[in-house]
Amino acid sequence: MQVQVRLFATLRQGRFKRQSLELPEGDSVADLLKSLDIPKEDVGMLLLNGRDAALEAPLTTEAVVSIFPALGGG
Repeated sequence: MQVQVRLFATLRQGRFKRQSLELPEGDSVADLLKSLDIPKEDVGMLLLNGRDAALEAPLTTEAVVSIFPALGGG
């Protein structure tokens, strides 16, 4: 299945800004992160089709996944 992936800020380093990826049917957001070599701890917010998503959320054809890094500061 085709999935659109958008990476933001530091998650783009060494990767891409926006890309269409081919993933196996039944993959979840967690599977996507693993395939991109992005540790779950580095993710601050996940959006699936513009809505907040959990790691276990299943992906569907033509889904749009936006991944934002965790922010630090104080």
